[in-house]
Amino acid sequence: MASKGLELSGLFSKLAPRLIRAANHSERRLMLLFILTISLSSTVIMNDTAMLVFIPLVVATSEIARVDTARAVTFSAIAANVGSALTPIGNPQNIIIWHSYGLGFLEFIRSMLPFVFLWLLVLFAFTLTIKNRELSVERIPPVALRKTLLVVSLISLIVDVVLAEIGRAPLAFIFTLFVFLVLGRDVLRGFDWALVLTFAFIFIDFNELAFLLKSAGLMFPTGGTGLFVVSATLSQLFSNVPATVLLSAGKPEWLPLSLGVNIGGSGIVVGSLANLIAIRIARVGVGDFHRHSVPYFLVALLLSVLLLL
Repeated sequence: MASKGLELSGLFSKLAPRLIRAANHSERRLMLLFILTISLSSTVIMNDTAMLVFIPLVVATSEIARVDTARAVTFSAIAANVGSALTPIGNPQNIIIWHSYGLGFLEFIRSMLPFVFLWLLVLFAFTLTIKNRELSVERIPPVALRKTLLVVSLISLIVDVVLAEIGRAPLAFIFTLFVFLVLGRDVLRGFDWALVLTFAFIFIDFNELAFLLKSAGLMFPTGGTGLFVVSATLSQLFSNVPATVLLSAGKPEWLPLSLGVNIGGSGIVVGSLANLIAIRIARVGVGDFHRHSVPYFLVALLLSVLLLL
């Protein structure tokens, strides 16, 4: 709800035209700015929300400037997945691990930072292969900033994190719901409640599956590069959130698990819900998406294994 409030406040829509002007008509620079903005935003508003906010702008800009839309959308989705990996509130799989293992907020960030930095460097390297041609982008209409909603949403997000950190997540929900009932009912109307219910059913189904697999004697690695590779691979088969639910049932080492399911979201399109949102909005073909995402995933996976070792 707090993330939706930030989105509806117009903060990111207000920022977007400035990024286009800051690119100074350079295709490569525009893509680098998008990657940086989307990855940073995803640390707070979650990767799925970042796609809802930024993909329409990425598509519109690509069409106007005759940029490779599939590449721009794919790199944007990767940026959202990579940026969201940094914080416990960046994506659903991190939230699961954060609470399941009782980790501190800053402890989580410190552990993930070297790998997120590596993944961003790889993405920047891929972006540098883009031919640096001059663009001509039409002026985007100004967007009004709802300052009250922006302040309320920021305060709610901070309170939510603090209450979750001290084990008072239900109180955080009650507080946030009350705040937006009073000051931002359009946030509650626009919030994707069905998505939350979908995740709830996923948790139920795959917890049960984990129990059945454990009862059948099927064992997964409990740490190190083995767990990292397995969690990244399983994320390619049935998305990173279910993979997290399945693997975390055995309480393996949290860091290789978190690294695997996070980088796993940047490969096959089903690896992350953010990918599906991106290609649905942009109407990008799965093959075109994989043309850029799979090479990135393989390079990032290999370098991460070396870093882990």
